[in-house]
Amino acid sequence: MQVRAMPPRRIVVGISGASGVIYGVRLLQLLRQLEIETHLVMSRSAQVTLAHESDYTVADIRAMATVCYAHADIGAAISSGSFPVLGMIVAPCSIKTLSEVATGVTSSLLSRAADVTLKERRRLVLMVRETPLHLGHLRSMTSVTEAGAIIYPPVPAFYANPDSISDMVDHTLGRVLDLFGLETSTVQRWGM
Repeated sequence: MQVRAMPPRRIVVGISGASGVIYGVRLLQLLRQLEIETHLVMSRSAQVTLAHESDYTVADIRAMATVCYAHADIGAAISSGSFPVLGMIVAPCSIKTLSEVATGVTSSLLSRAADVTLKERRRLVLMVRETPLHLGHLRSMTSVTEAGAIIYPPVPAFYANPDSISDMVDHTLGRVLDLFGLETSTVQRWGM
């Protein structure tokens, strides 16, 4: 019997066009610190949002990831369930991406990778960044939750007494990574 080495610990990171691109950027930084292999896919809208919300370039963000894919590359490794990953985080997650995942009608590698994550029963966390929400949004959230995804809106925890937006982002992402059993030291735990 041949013994195989365990595959690398890897997480797919999706960045959609919703406001809050800093969540995806900082997530890549934290995962690098944790020595987690990251597989990045950004939507075209994410690239536009990045230019509006930060001083980072697309090249800067790609350099933070272990592997990068074009949003139209539906033949990428992350589009197949045979490619082992711990799961996927979409940070931030637009309503468009949420809706595609909810219906299973995927138009890009971002939504296809999320769909594959669900079908393989792996952890999928969608950091939905939209408000207010109408009934269609809520139904899409219910649908993906029933399929096994976790809806994790980036809501700040004020009990942590954050001093900056960076503190709020780090706390939120630390809690997201808790869902994967990954400790970042960025979370101020309740009662501690």
